[in-house]
Amino acid sequence: MVENVVEDVEGIQIIPERLGSNVHIKIRVPEEDMGRVIGRQGRIARSMRTILMIAASRKGLRASLDIDS
Repeated sequence: MVENVVEDVEGIQIIPERLGSNVHIKIRVPEEDMGRVIGRQGRIARSMRTILMIAASRKGLRASLDIDS
């Protein structure tokens, strides 16, 4: 999802961590693409979190997403 929003695809880092039934995903994007990833009033980031939580819950997991530069 993030690759479709940013200009510098090479600058993206996705760092997944799993602790039992909890999954934590940290996404690092270049500073200049941060606004695109978050979106107006956080709409894009909120949508990504919602999709992630739904996908995780279907597998019996809990998920969280952090976006950092």
